[in-house]
Amino acid sequence: MPTPRREGVSVRLRLALSYAAVVVVAGALLLAVVYVFLLRYVPAGPIDSANGFIPNRGDLARAFTPAAALAMGVLLVVGVVGGWLLAGRMLAPLDRIGDAARLVTQGSLAHRIRLPGRRDELRDLADAFDGMLDRLEAHVAEQQRFAANASHELRTPLATMQALLDVARATPPDDVPALLTRLHAVNARAIDLTESLLLLARADGRAFARERVDLSLAAEDAVETLLPRAEARGIAVEASTAAAVVVGAPALLHQLATNLVDNAIVHNLDASGRIHVETGERGGVAWLAVESTGARIAPEEAVTLAEPFRRGAGRTHDRDRPGVGLGLAIVRSIVEAHDGVLLLRARPDGGLRVTVELPTAPAPVA
Repeated sequence: MPTPRREGVSVRLRLALSYAAVVVVAGALLLAVVYVFLLRYVPAGPIDSANGFIPNRGDLARAFTPAAALAMGVLLVVGVVGGWLLAGRMLAPLDRIGDAARLVTQGSLAHRIRLPGRRDELRDLADAFDGMLDRLEAHVAEQQRFAANASHELRTPLATMQALLDVARATPPDDVPALLTRLHAVNARAIDLTESLLLLARADGRAFARERVDLSLAAEDAVETLLPRAEARGIAVEASTAAAVVVGAPALLHQLATNLVDNAIVHNLDASGRIHVETGERGGVAWLAVESTGARIAPEEAVTLAEPFRRGAGRTHDRDRPGVGLGLAIVRSIVEAHDGVLLLRARPDGGLRVTVELPTAPAPVA
């Protein structure tokens, strides 16, 4: 809520008066220089001359003062009027920026200033404001899509549970255990989806403390944790890790590694499937890559798989644990929260390679 303020003098008027003051002071100094350095060489008393009247200092001062006063008045008027016009011209970009800001407060994010002319401080400000609006509009649109998708995804398990409960009321006692099993599975999916949404919101908000984390340890822990599930499906998992130290939230970065390996397992159900996990550092960048076999993916589709609730049309899924469509979306949010880059590349012979690049941690102070 804006702070209440009393009405004050406009910036344009203050600039105009400032310009006028500068002009008047400059004129006064010029007249003072003329008076001091010219008239002081004229004698103060009467001057005798055989050729007629010669004005002395007093005569010149009496003739000079009214003309100087008139000049000062003209300078004052010119300063105020000229300053008012110049201030209006200089402040016109600020008026456009202010109008755009007021439209934003009213909920309009589509308006842009697009200030013409060569680059200067005001145009840099306008361009920065337009860039901010571009990011804000994209963020709001993404949040709206996310909210709509989340509502749709949550509605399905909740409606299913409601239907199962309605059936349970009219079901013979012998069939209740089977219904409870199905109800438990649907409820578990709803819980997974809710926890994923909370984790995504936490990553987007960047509400976490930062410390040194080695991505190789996070990757090894994720592989060790998920290896039994991969082996149960006949998927071979290989890891070749090297130190990759970054600064971030340990819980989120471990979740990032877990989501990458888990996503590779969920979408890799071939009898001879393979997953390869790598970490390392190069050129000030720490990276974690997970490459997996699987169904062929179009290159243009691969770059969209990190969208919330996005599932590749040609990708296989784990029927026992189909996921909620937020695995790579959470990874992307965690990467962006750590000022990193997420790269998704479709493998020519099928499958996907996901690479996370984060800034390396600075060397510890001795």
